[in-house]
Amino acid sequence: MSTKPRTDFDHAFERGMRNRRAALGDAWVDKSVAKANAFNAEFQHFITDYAWHGVWGRPGLDWKTRRIIVMAVTASLGRWDEFEIHMRGSLTPGNAHTLSVDEVREALIQIAIYAGVPAANTGFAKALGIMRELGIEPPAQPADDAWHPGEGRSVFTQTRPKLHATVREPRSGEYTHTVVLSHALGLDGSMWDLVANELARTCRVICPDTRGHGRSQIPSEPLTLTELAADAARLIDEIAGEPVVWVGLSMGGFIGQELALRHPDKVKGLVLANTTVGYTPAGREAIAQRIATIDAHGLPAISTGTMHRFFSEAFRTNQAAAVARHQRLLEATDPEGYTACAAAICEADFSGKLHKVRVPSLVISGSLDESLPADTALALARAIPGAQLVTLQGCAHLSAVEQPQAFAEVLGEFVAGL
Repeated sequence: MSTKPRTDFDHAFERGMRNRRAALGDAWVDKSVAKANAFNAEFQHFITDYAWHGVWGRPGLDWKTRRIIVMAVTASLGRWDEFEIHMRGSLTPGNAHTLSVDEVREALIQIAIYAGVPAANTGFAKALGIMRELGIEPPAQPADDAWHPGEGRSVFTQTRPKLHATVREPRSGEYTHTVVLSHALGLDGSMWDLVANELARTCRVICPDTRGHGRSQIPSEPLTLTELAADAARLIDEIAGEPVVWVGLSMGGFIGQELALRHPDKVKGLVLANTTVGYTPAGREAIAQRIATIDAHGLPAISTGTMHRFFSEAFRTNQAAAVARHQRLLEATDPEGYTACAAAICEADFSGKLHKVRVPSLVISGSLDESLPADTALALARAIPGAQLVTLQGCAHLSAVEQPQAFAEVLGEFVAGL
């Protein structure tokens, strides 16, 4: 055997070994390589070159995605030895692009659908064993105290009138702000789903159903905006337990203005989207006509026209299913709840009052919102000391539904700056 030192540099092998160590850790790779002998050395070279460089070295997918693909395939095929190797590498601190416990859980839940519950059950058991080895011990949690993070935990106020809300706890585990997302007239808290799920990365997010909407109590008599703001304050006390960032769109924006003026201790940030300081006489007349139509013919009589106000023409054309879903939601709203809230906001007039707002404020408008055009949003922003104004392009009245990602980004930046 020649004792002459090697002078060549096998780039493919060295790159593969770099990736192998980054993915699985030095200790595991050193243990594996130490087993090389005349019988299996070529196989060690083969997998290092063709798997760890040829595949893992490709830049087309990020490493977290590759880890999850490997996890899914090995679990599906019952290759549990390989599953454990990669699971350990994915969870070991210091390895490249490790997966969080939450990411592993979501991958295993996905595996349960496409590879079967037995595979996911085994995967959960093996993942928990590896977590314990690594000193990662998930805290105890009863199975009946779990909820779907895409809709949140369902809660009701203890006091009456009963108000319903969903609460999304922050996926990061810690938060500095509780955000309340208040919906538009005729909808409910589910209007906010995509924005809420994005915001819940770092915030606790509460999506209430305004009285007369969703699962909240239906009013038996006329409502005032003062009462709706009192509902909001009560919900904050009982469910949030601390001052909140109030985000209100359309009707939710009216409630937010009243809340900030009458209950300033409940609010530490105010976001008013697609709303106004008060309706013009023509706007009030339009609402009165809408109420009369509902009283005579029900909500289906106004639902198509409402969708034309809610959404831009392009969205109605390209996202017809989403529009139809919101139309069904509107038509399912209790008509007495709708008309009571419509009458309450119809008479709102915050002119000359908003200078009293003393919390950081943001006004959001939609560039195609014909109900409340740009000059309306500008007047609102100018009425609140220091308020910011952001216009989201290409969306109409339900800006948070048409442009959820852009809305969430603007909202996230505002909240992060508080």
